[in-house]
Amino acid sequence: MVRGRPGRPKIGIFQQGTHRVVDIPRCPIHHPRVNEAAAAVREALRETGVAPYAEAAHAGVVRALQAVVERASGRVQLVLVCREEAPGDAARALGAAVAHRLGDRLHSLWWNGNPGRTNVILGPHWERWHGPPAVRERIGGADVFFPPGAFGQSHLPLADTSVERLHAWVPGGVRVAELYAGCGAIGLGLLSRAACVRFNEASPDSLEGLARGLAARPPAERGRAEVVPGRAEERLAVLDGADLVIVDPPRKGLGPGLAEALRARRPARLLYLSCGLESFERDLALLAAPPGLRLVALEAFGFFPYGEHAELLGVLEP
Repeated sequence: MVRGRPGRPKIGIFQQGTHRVVDIPRCPIHHPRVNEAAAAVREALRETGVAPYAEAAHAGVVRALQAVVERASGRVQLVLVCREEAPGDAARALGAAVAHRLGDRLHSLWWNGNPGRTNVILGPHWERWHGPPAVRERIGGADVFFPPGAFGQSHLPLADTSVERLHAWVPGGVRVAELYAGCGAIGLGLLSRAACVRFNEASPDSLEGLARGLAARPPAERGRAEVVPGRAEERLAVLDGADLVIVDPPRKGLGPGLAEALRARRPARLLYLSCGLESFERDLALLAAPPGLRLVALEAFGFFPYGEHAELLGVLEP
């Protein structure tokens, strides 16, 4: 988050339980390139005099930064989140100063417009100023593409491990349905051995990344893929005929009626990757109601260093 004054900007995170930004010049947990990007923005704010966001007055320009490091290149995809519907001269001047400072360390530079009074970080307006349209990562044996508006895990080495463990539960030749597929970090790597994979996703940004990932696969694999856009609970036909179902929902868990639909269809195996313990427990209780599914294996992954949160991989069978 970006707050403070033009001459003394604060770039950091909210103090717990507040909207006061704790200035963090160098974070020992972040990738070093993230710290370098934040330092470049800090210096550029001072140089250009562009005002950070003032929440109480709903004034200023720069609200937040999003930085994603592409592992293969070591370059950073950087988003400047601004309080405007279209990029103004101040934002453009800041972007030029940041790009100059980062040089070849910059993968791409984006402007994002979020003009409302809201706790949502990214707004609906986008403009790409420099570089490729997506970060490319190798996950589960496939190239996965992440545009800046799409969800991606922040701990990619452990995300690799979780995808590898999930793939180990998928036999060859099965018909797979994946709900909340995102950019395809799980399902793209299954196309080489599954009979077919149906991808369901609602986010336009994630669907864009998924389309890029599918375009990078061999023609035979693309022929085994089907993309079904929309909210998972409104696209239940994706489940028809599936031997194995994969779900990776947001922290609030499965959408309304989806657990009941899965229980009624009783696939041979359900792989549930959860990022919310409470919603996972709630969904397990719904899935287990007769004649439902039972939990046969459970693994946990500590994606967030020094935190209590864990990602869970549950394996369910009839």
